[in-house]
Amino acid sequence: MRYTSFVQDKHLTIALAGEIDHHAAREIMRAVADKIDAYLPSLCCLDFREVSFMDSSGIAVVLNAIRRMRELGGNLELTNVPPQPMRVLKTAGIEKLMELGGEHK
Repeated sequence: MRYTSFVQDKHLTIALAGEIDHHAAREIMRAVADKIDAYLPSLCCLDFREVSFMDSSGIAVVLNAIRRMRELGGNLELTNVPPQPMRVLKTAGIEKLMELGGEHK
């Protein structure tokens, strides 16, 4: 699992790449939390454009980010979610907590 991030005007974007599975979830959860804590953004965007696979461990990554952003009074946004991770997110009911942004063509 790889990621890159950048901040502009209190908007943190974290672009994820690779697989989010039980091997990578703890590391990416910690990385996302560290970035949120470092920048205290009003909006955090997780860009899934380069995520090739996600299992149910990825749900914990998203829920952790939602919880932390809500503690800060901010919002979390998921963008460019490919079909396979989108199925996992919808199966878990994440769309009841937030809007899911599918792939941009």
